[in-house]
Amino acid sequence: MHFSDAQYLPIAPPAFALLAGIVAILLILVQLRILQYAYMQLGVSSGTAVLLLLASLAGSYVNIPVATLGSEPMVDAGEVIYYGVPYVVPRFIEEPRVILAVNVGGAIIPTLLSIFLLSRNAIWGRGIVAAACIAGISYAFAEPVRGIGIALPIFIPPIAATIVAAIISWRNLAPLAYAGGSVGVLVGADLLNLDKLEGLGTPVLSIGGAGTFDGIFVTGVLSVLLASLIGGRAQAAQAS
Repeated sequence: MHFSDAQYLPIAPPAFALLAGIVAILLILVQLRILQYAYMQLGVSSGTAVLLLLASLAGSYVNIPVATLGSEPMVDAGEVIYYGVPYVVPRFIEEPRVILAVNVGGAIIPTLLSIFLLSRNAIWGRGIVAAACIAGISYAFAEPVRGIGIALPIFIPPIAATIVAAIISWRNLAPLAYAGGSVGVLVGADLLNLDKLEGLGTPVLSIGGAGTFDGIFVTGVLSVLLASLIGGRAQAAQAS
């Protein structure tokens, strides 16, 4: 198998363009200083945060193969629709073999940023609790889908991460929502379901890729918006 065979967009171009549009809107809001308190809550600069979102979006195309699981009959369709989201079914250039891979934009970057946020805000204990809660929720809702791998409805991670983070610590809502949501989905939806990957008919089973990337990405965007909300209320309280 060529390395290039494992590289593809996790969702169809129109849906991917929508996520890119969300980042563009955030960039505009940053320039207008509407989100000026967001990055104070997250502990990173505005430029770094937007750069990380862009890197995550671009990195979603890159899958790093880590194991070969064998061969099996593949799904012929170019796209599979799951809860209204069109996911891409990659095609091999050579013989069909199932590859287990790690997605750069949906697994590696979110994990590294989550570690930074937990360390920067000194909330390791709360972060572990949040991630464990989201992992349990993700595991309950995740399901194996032929042609995709393990899939999770797109709005489950951000909604669950927001509620769990708010219960655990309102003050650290933004970093907890991001870290708990990202790591929780990777563990609960992907890693805990590795035993269900056989017979799904997809040539690339990507951890953090198709099936979960969109939910992880939306969780990251939501954490920025939550940070802005928290910062705005804090400023209003100080002014009064």
